[in-house]
Amino acid sequence: MGGMNRTDIPPVLVTGATGRVGRVVIDQLLDAGVPVRALTHRSEAAATLPAKVEVFTGDLTMPESLDPALIGAGAVFLVWTAPPQTAAAVVERLAAHVRRVVFLSSPHQTPHPFFQQPNPMAVLHADIERLIAAAGLESTIIRPGMLASNSLAWWAPAIRAGEVVRWPYGAAETAPVDDRDVAAVAARTLYQDGYAGGDYVLTGPESLTQAAQVGLIGHALGRRIAFEEMTPEEFRSLSEGTVPSSVVDMLLAAWSAAVGQPAYVTTAVADILGTAPRTFRQWAADHAATFTEGS
Repeated sequence: MGGMNRTDIPPVLVTGATGRVGRVVIDQLLDAGVPVRALTHRSEAAATLPAKVEVFTGDLTMPESLDPALIGAGAVFLVWTAPPQTAAAVVERLAAHVRRVVFLSSPHQTPHPFFQQPNPMAVLHADIERLIAAAGLESTIIRPGMLASNSLAWWAPAIRAGEVVRWPYGAAETAPVDDRDVAAVAARTLYQDGYAGGDYVLTGPESLTQAAQVGLIGHALGRRIAFEEMTPEEFRSLSEGTVPSSVVDMLLAAWSAAVGQPAYVTTAVADILGTAPRTFRQWAADHAATFTEGS
C-alpha cells in the first residue's frame, strides 16, 4: 500500500508538522498511502517536508488562518504549541470542518507520583481535552510519558564534549518512549477506524533510572560515560534563562517523586501497533551519531 495515494481517505492535517513527533507522523501517514497536509508558521519550513505533502501556512494564535487547511480534511493531528488564549476558537474551527482529532497530550491523570506534580502544561492539556469533548469531535487522546529524545537536549552537549554528565536525581526512574512509536500510534489512530474515544498513555517497555539511561547511551557509543549527581539548586541556577522556572520546578518535583519506585509502564504501544515498543537501548543505538562530535 505504501506509495499509492488512497483516494478513499480524506487528507489528514498535521499541526506541529516540523516538531519531533509531527514530522514522523507525516512519514508514517505517507507510508500508509494517506494524503497529508502540514500546517507550518513559516512557508520556508516546507523545504524540510516530503514533496508529497501539501503545505499550509497558519498559526494556532490566529484561528481563522487554519480554515484553508481544514476545508476538505478528514482528521487533524493536534499538537498545541501556542499560549492557551485561542484554544477554544481553534477547537471550534476544527469541529466545523473535520470529524476526527488526535490530540498529543500528557499523562496528567495517571496515578503515579511522577505525573502528579503541579504542571502548567497539564492544566492546558486538560482544558483542551474538555473543549474537544464539548465540541462533539471524534477524538483520540495520546499521552506520551517521557520522550526518549529528551536525552538529546539534556545530555548530548556534555557527551559530545567528552565531559561527565551531571544531572539531578540520577536515581529517578522513567520509561522513555521512542518518538517513532508515539508517531506510529498517532498515525494509526488518525487513519484507521476503531480508536474514537480512545485514551492512551504511551511509555517505553521498561523502567530505567536516569543514570542507567546515560549508561545505555555510553553502551551505544562504545564508551563509559561518567554520571555525577547534581543538586536541584544547581540545576535550577544552570537552567535560568533557558528553561521557564515553572518547567524546572515541575521536572525537579517529578524526578524527586520518581526516586525509589518503578516508572509507570503501559502496553498501549504494543496493543495498537501489534509490535513491542522500542527499548531505550535501541533508541540510543539508532541515535548514536547524534551524540558524537560534529553532529
